[in-house]
Amino acid sequence: MQSRRHFIRQSAATLFAAPWVTTGLRAASPNGKLRHAGFGAAGMSMGDMQSMSAHPMWELTAVCDVDTRNFKKVQEKWPDVKVYQDWRELLEKEANNIDSVNVSTPDHMHGSMGIRAINLGKHVYGQKPLAHNLWECRQMVLRAREKGVMTQMGIQVSSEFTERHAVALIQMGAIGKVKEAHTFSHKKWGDMELRPTKSDPIPAELDWDKWLGVASERSYIQGYDHPGNWRKRRDFGTGTLGDMGCHMFSGWFRSLDLAAPVSVVSRGPAPNKDNWATDAVVEYTFKGTQYTAGDSIKVTWTDGDARPPAAVMAMIGDAKFPQQGTIYLGTEGVLLHSHGSTPMLYPREKFTGFKYPKLEPRDHRADFIDCCLKGNKQPSANFDYAGPLTEAVLLGCLASAFPNEPLQWDAPALKIPNSAAADKMVRRDYRKGWEIV
Repeated sequence: MQSRRHFIRQSAATLFAAPWVTTGLRAASPNGKLRHAGFGAAGMSMGDMQSMSAHPMWELTAVCDVDTRNFKKVQEKWPDVKVYQDWRELLEKEANNIDSVNVSTPDHMHGSMGIRAINLGKHVYGQKPLAHNLWECRQMVLRAREKGVMTQMGIQVSSEFTERHAVALIQMGAIGKVKEAHTFSHKKWGDMELRPTKSDPIPAELDWDKWLGVASERSYIQGYDHPGNWRKRRDFGTGTLGDMGCHMFSGWFRSLDLAAPVSVVSRGPAPNKDNWATDAVVEYTFKGTQYTAGDSIKVTWTDGDARPPAAVMAMIGDAKFPQQGTIYLGTEGVLLHSHGSTPMLYPREKFTGFKYPKLEPRDHRADFIDCCLKGNKQPSANFDYAGPLTEAVLLGCLASAFPNEPLQWDAPALKIPNSAAADKMVRRDYRKGWEIV
């Protein structure tokens, strides 16, 4: 325990100072394949497992899900897979039979599941956001370093041509130095109403207590949290920013070579005690880099009906402004990166005939599997990259509870030094028996 604490202190001190290079553990499978377990049997987890199954050296060993109705499709595709309703039981019984896991559950369980798997030396493909709160996120990064496991966050768009082209264009100076950036999403993962005071019968197939996990006890309400609306709930999800931020921040986080915000302020509505708000406006300030026009740079997030300033949207002329994306304002032009689409340079007449850089194709999930099997390098969105990125996203979520209050961020110390109330929210309270160790 003393050795772990010393390692974590030393790692935390260097987290934002320089890149950290680790090598992973080679797969221990007798047949040379990566033996995998899925945390979650439907939705995003099913999508992750189906994509991974295209790799010839991957095999699914076990799956867990608190709702046994989700096992049917998994067993139809993988008849020999072992199924568990308790993820802790899976890890206990299958620890010697698996090499990796994907954590693709509601946000509030990402940290608990991911950390337990990492502690056992398992490679982890963790869905975004990496964790539900800042402390969990940092623990996942530090413990992955300690164990030397391979990691990848599920921001698959970061491996696609679209984002990589945006990164290449910024770093080659196509629009000069970047003065500011605006990231926006039309999604509305929020609810300004309070939780209803009602209770519905719990389906026989659902273990509601295990679904709650680290969160405090409350009644089951049909369709309110499970299966589809948990993103709106503060105890379970992280709102629109947590849903889309890790995807969309990645473009400017990588292209501008950013690490941690210096400060953040929310200009949008505050969430209520139960649910996230919509129409967020969150302003981040980062230290400048070689790709920015000044010693600092402001990046603004908006969602729902909130949009970037009209003057910023007008910079693309008569072109239709997309529902989701990032617009970079440079000293020599503007780059509009519509989420999932080819980035465009403005004014169009200035960039007529511009030759986009050539990029080799890359598969996000196959990248993870290959790195686990070869053990010679980390995947492109490993936790050393994804951890600080997610921390920036989660800091914006936290700031929304303190409208118009600029919050300073001491990233190495994982503290908000100018607000005791905000600092308390860096880590959550855990239900008895569900603490993270």
